[in-house]
Amino acid sequence: MFKKVLIANRGEIAIRIMRACRELDVSTVAVYSDADKNALFPKYADEAYHIGPSPSSQSYLNMDKIIEVAKESGAEGIHPGYGFLSENPVFAKKCKAAGIVFIGPSSEVIEKMGSKIAARKLMIEAGVPVVPGYDKAIEDVDEALVMADSIGYPVMIKASAGGGGIGMKVVYSKDDFKSSLVSIQSVAQSAFGDPTVFIEKYVEEPRHIEFQILADSHGNTVYVSDRECSIQRRHQKLMEEAPSPVLSPELRKKMGEAAVKAAKSIGYENAGTVEFLYSKGDFYFLEVNTRLQVEHCITELVTGIDLAKQQLLIACGKELPFKQEDIKITGHAIECRINAEDPLNDFAPSPGKITRYRSPGGPGVRIDSGVYMGYVIPPFYDSMIAKLCTWGETREEAINRMKRALYEFVIIGVTTNIPFHKAVLSNEAFVRGDLTTHFIEDHNILDAVKEVVEQEKEKGFTLASVLGNNSRKTAAATAAVSAYVNAAKQQSNCQQTK
Repeated sequence: MFKKVLIANRGEIAIRIMRACRELDVSTVAVYSDADKNALFPKYADEAYHIGPSPSSQSYLNMDKIIEVAKESGAEGIHPGYGFLSENPVFAKKCKAAGIVFIGPSSEVIEKMGSKIAARKLMIEAGVPVVPGYDKAIEDVDEALVMADSIGYPVMIKASAGGGGIGMKVVYSKDDFKSSLVSIQSVAQSAFGDPTVFIEKYVEEPRHIEFQILADSHGNTVYVSDRECSIQRRHQKLMEEAPSPVLSPELRKKMGEAAVKAAKSIGYENAGTVEFLYSKGDFYFLEVNTRLQVEHCITELVTGIDLAKQQLLIACGKELPFKQEDIKITGHAIECRINAEDPLNDFAPSPGKITRYRSPGGPGVRIDSGVYMGYVIPPFYDSMIAKLCTWGETREEAINRMKRALYEFVIIGVTTNIPFHKAVLSNEAFVRGDLTTHFIEDHNILDAVKEVVEQEKEKGFTLASVLGNNSRKTAAATAAVSAYVNAAKQQSNCQQTK
C-alpha cells in the first residue's frame, strides 16, 4: 500500500479521497491555489503546498508544479479526483515518467476514450451497441449533409473531444445544419482546442444511464451498479439515483455485461464509468469516463463498496476482493448536487460568503462537502457546495428522506439550487420514475421552482431563523428566498421596460 498520496484536486472530492486514505493509514498531501488558502481540504490533509494563483490554468492544471510537489513531499501516487487533470493523458504520462503512480487508468486508455470518434469505433469492434451514425470526422459540409440525410433528422452534431455537456447540438432540419455545424466546430475549438466533430442519430426521449466498473491488473472486471442521471441542464447532471427505476434485473445484467465488455476491450484498469443512452428498451454506448464520477457516492450507498478505497488498492496492484456474483444492490439512493447557483437566472453561479450553514443529518443521510460557515465560494471553479445523498429501503423512502434532508439544509449568504431539487422531488413524473434528459423543459420545472420559492416566502419562519434573528422578515431572508423573488421581479421589470 502507498505510504503517501498527493490529491491533485480541491473541495469535497479532495476530502473524499483523503478520507479513504486516512482509513487505509495513508498520509495525504494537498495542493491549493490562492483562492483556496482558507479552504477546508488543505487543513484536512497531513501536508499542504501552495501551487499558484487562483486561475486553474496557473494552479490545478499546472502539471509540472504538481509533480514537483509530489516529489518534494515524497508522495508515491497522485489521485486526480475528477475534472482538472483527471482525464488528461499527458498528465498520466508525466506521472509515469516521474516514477509516480497515476491513480487511474493508463494514459493510453485515457487517450483512446478522449476521442468520441475513436471510442465509437472501438465499441463497434467490441460488439457494444452504439447510436447509429458515422465514425469519421466531418471535413466537408456537403458530405456531412449527405450523411445527415442518410441518418435521418433529427441528428446530433458532437465534438469528438467534448465532455461535460459542451460541444453538442441537436439539428432538426437540413435548413439549420450548416449554421449548427459551424457553431459546434467553433465551440469545440474554443473549449477543447480541437474542432473535430461527427454526426450521429439523435435518440428520442433518451434516458442517461451509466454503469460503474472496477477493473484490476489481474484480469478481473466487474460492474458495481447502475445510476440514472437523466435530470440535467445543458447536458450537465444535477440529480442522480441508483439503481435506475426503469431497468429490469434482466436488462440491468445485459447492460452491465456490455459495460464490462467495453472496459475489457480497451484494457481498462481502476474505476471508471461506461455511459449509455437508453430509449424504449434499447441502449447505446455514449462514452467512458476514465475517472471517479461525482455521483459515485450513491453507488457506495447501495452496494457498500468504497470506490475510492478500491481505486487506491487497485493502483497498488491488489486484486479485487469480490466477484460479480458477490455484488448486491440493497435499497435505493439519490444524490442532489447542491450548487451556489440561481435556477431562476439560467443557473448562473452565485459565488460569495456563506454566512450561516447547517447541514442535514439523521437516518439514511450522507453529505460530502468542502465548505463551512464563513467560507467564501470563489468564482474561479465549479460552484458545488455539497453532494447531498439519501438512502432508503425503497425509492419512495429515499425520496422522502431527501425531501426531509433538503428541509433541514440551511445555507445563507449565497443563492443555491435547493428550491430546484425540491421542485423535482415533488413532480409526479419524477415520483413515477418517468424520466428523460429533457425532464426540466418537458415538465416546466423552473415554473415549479418559482412556486416553491413563493411558498417558502409565505411560510416565513424556517429552520434558518434559528441561525439568524427571529423576525419574520429576517427568517425569510436567511432562507435565501427573497433573493429568488427579487431576481424574478427584476427580470420581469426589465422585460416590461424593453
